[in-house]
Amino acid sequence: MKIFSHLYERVMSWSKKPSAPWYLGLLSFSESSFFPIPPDVMLAPMCLATPSKAWHFASLTTVASLLGGLLGYLIGATFFDFITPYLQANDHYLAAFQKAEAWFTEWGVWAIFLAGFSPIPYKIFTIAAGALAMPLLPFSIASFIGRGARFFMVAGLMKWGGASMEANLRKHVDRIGWATVGLIAVAIAIMKLS
Repeated sequence: MKIFSHLYERVMSWSKKPSAPWYLGLLSFSESSFFPIPPDVMLAPMCLATPSKAWHFASLTTVASLLGGLLGYLIGATFFDFITPYLQANDHYLAAFQKAEAWFTEWGVWAIFLAGFSPIPYKIFTIAAGALAMPLLPFSIASFIGRGARFFMVAGLMKWGGASMEANLRKHVDRIGWATVGLIAVAIAIMKLS
């Protein structure tokens, strides 16, 4: 079944539209505070579609992510009591929040830097940082460096891979997509059994 190749073609066509950078910035901002989809899903195809703008797209994604992270910090600092029932009702987010708290206890501000590469949603860390009253300046610097490193790495890989990477992705996207779905299903099964 070629579901992923159709999605890939659609995302590639969206990534070439003049409004794509606005959507990339909005996605990056919202993912850092409340939205579940990471900006990499737009950043990578946009960098493949226009490699000459890869660094611009990575910069835009980084700045928007930092601003969204500040909103997440504000949510944690101001509205944490309001969102606590939601966290407690959702085992996945509660476990992720508890993991973020443990990381803050163990590594302090370095947890924010590591969160840029973690499978735990970044918004959990931004909200936890606000709820735990992490100093704002170190939070902002670690967010900027950690998220920037991730987004510039993605942009660099796409720029480096260029047309040949895009052709290989186009050719194998369905296999990669189904393999990813399989890995996610196995990971969920392992987490539920443990």
